[in-house]
Amino acid sequence: MTGPMAPRDLLAWYLDAGVDEAIGDRPVNRYAAVARPAPVAEPPPAPDPAPPLPAAARAPSGPVQTAYDLAAAAASVEALGRALESFDDCPLKKTATNLVFCDGSETARLIMIGEAPGAEEDRQGCPFVGPSGQLLDRMLASVGLDRTQVLISNTVFWRPPGNRTPTTAEIAACLPFVERLIELVDPAFLVALGGAAAKTLLARNESVGKLRGKWFPYSTPRLPRPVQATATYHPAYLLRSPAQKRAVWRDLLAIKKKMTGDEPEA
Repeated sequence: MTGPMAPRDLLAWYLDAGVDEAIGDRPVNRYAAVARPAPVAEPPPAPDPAPPLPAAARAPSGPVQTAYDLAAAAASVEALGRALESFDDCPLKKTATNLVFCDGSETARLIMIGEAPGAEEDRQGCPFVGPSGQLLDRMLASVGLDRTQVLISNTVFWRPPGNRTPTTAEIAACLPFVERLIELVDPAFLVALGGAAAKTLLARNESVGKLRGKWFPYSTPRLPRPVQATATYHPAYLLRSPAQKRAVWRDLLAIKKKMTGDEPEA
């Protein structure tokens, strides 16, 4: 082409070149156009669920389940102690020297549960043998009791490093053994020594100062009847706050009266 063509001649030239369809008078950026989503195929139907495994074939759900299984299988306090020796899922066991299980009478009508073993308890493998334990012995003697008439233990069975407070996970790992100990002894009365034991056993968030002097039912699935439970100050607290010894002595008098069948004075 050497010059402008007439419209008819230009149209004929386009037809000869294969241009036979008009699209529009404005250019379109096809790359910027939104692509239409591809159709989504429906998923195949899910297969029927497999039948559940029998209880014996199911793996424990964690340390707490393992603890419950071991504790439930124990038919005596001695067997429960052996089960604790084989239990490796409480981290405190890795740093402690000895297992600190319980001390006293396995047929006691009164169980006293503290928080955790201390340094001397860790060395000897026996609960409440350090300064707070010696004070506890004097407290019991003041109302005519001793370790042949009670059973003493803790909410955890190994000393926390540096005598720190046990963690929730550590208490949870030991709790099945604590509950089984109470079931095997089947006492009439339970005393939580200190706030940590009261919170764990009584499921109460009040301070010991508000709980002491009050009685609560404590029960587990294997106890034949609820146990009468209360709380008082831990002997270690009394060593730091000797002014509270009189309050604990009154608590012990009330406990002794309940044990002998007499109602405590108001």
